[in-house]
Amino acid sequence: MTEDNRARIGILTVSDRASSGVYEDRGGPAVRAYLEEVLTSPWEGISRTVADDQHAIEAALVDLCDIQECCLVITTGGTGPAPRDVTPEATEAVCRKMMPGFGELMRHVSLAKVPTAILSRQLAGIRGGSLIVNLPGQPKAIAECLDAVFAAVPMCIDLIGGPYLTTDERRIVAFRPKH
Repeated sequence: MTEDNRARIGILTVSDRASSGVYEDRGGPAVRAYLEEVLTSPWEGISRTVADDQHAIEAALVDLCDIQECCLVITTGGTGPAPRDVTPEATEAVCRKMMPGFGELMRHVSLAKVPTAILSRQLAGIRGGSLIVNLPGQPKAIAECLDAVFAAVPMCIDLIGGPYLTTDERRIVAFRPKH
C-alpha cells in the first residue's frame, strides 16, 4: 500500500518485440484497462516491459513484489509453448506457493473459445504478500481469463495479508465468505 492507501498492482509485459520497441505493447494496456473497469478501491499501476528472458522476468517479478510491494502482479505474454516462452518458469522460480486453480480455470474458459487454449501455460503463485497471475498476451484472451478468475483475487489477497480490494459488482462480484 502507498501512503495514500492505494494498492499497488504490477503489470508486467513479457515480449521481445515490445521490449525492443518493434511492436506496440497491447497486453499491458489491456490489463490496465481491465483493472480500471473492475476495481473500485484506490490502486496504482506499476508497469514494466521485459524481453522473453527468464532472468529478466524473474528480476522484474522480484522488484514488483519485494521492492515495489505490489499486492498483485499480472503478467501478459510468454505463456505459450515456443522456446522463448518462459514466463511460467520464471514465476515458479520466484514463488513459494503455486495456485494451480487459476491456470486450470483460465485454460478451461479459453478452451470454449479456441482449441489452441490447451497450448497455454498460464498459472499463478504467491511470493510473500503478492499474488502473481500469468496471462496470455492477446488483449481479448486477457479479459476472458481475468473474468474467469478475478472474483477470487481479492479474497486471495486478503488471505496473504494484502489490502482490501473492492470491485464494481455490476462487472465482477468479489467473493468473500459471509460472517
